[in-house]
Amino acid sequence: MRRVAILLIALLPVTGCERGMHQMYDQPRYERGGEAPLFADGVASRIPPRGTVPTSDPEAMPAPPAVTEGLLERGRDRYTIYCTPCHGVGGDGDGMVVRRGFPGPPSYHEQRLRDADDRHLYDVITRGWGVMYPYADRIAPADRQAIVAYIRALQFSRHAPVDRLEPEDLSRLRDLPSEGARQ
Repeated sequence: MRRVAILLIALLPVTGCERGMHQMYDQPRYERGGEAPLFADGVASRIPPRGTVPTSDPEAMPAPPAVTEGLLERGRDRYTIYCTPCHGVGGDGDGMVVRRGFPGPPSYHEQRLRDADDRHLYDVITRGWGVMYPYADRIAPADRQAIVAYIRALQFSRHAPVDRLEPEDLSRLRDLPSEGARQ
């Protein structure tokens, strides 16, 4: 009996933890722009101290590098590692993760994304979009730019103006069976 009493006395302080937890969660706070008698000016919103760096401001995008074969190779390499699971090899939004039931991203070949500027693509890689999580902590800024350059190459590969093709490429295209003949 004595052991039971000691055990109950020992467990008594634990019962106060739940109340303490709720007090921690439900602390009083000021709404943005609300009144705060604590401060001399009576306003809850405070100006950040000098020298602080806000973390929610957009990261500065480095100056665009010259598009070289090396940059595109690096972009293809990083794209293969980080992007193909969802976006697929060709950028159609049909990667392995999507084939297994994850929501599919849009195709890079949609007009909306072909018209988007490089900054948009860079920002999406950096901060994420929709169900895509941010990659800023995984992909260095220079590699993000290389990925953007590679995405542009993927887009160009399907939408190249005919007048920019070499004659031998044009003849190979003409020799391909038409879309209706393949079905």
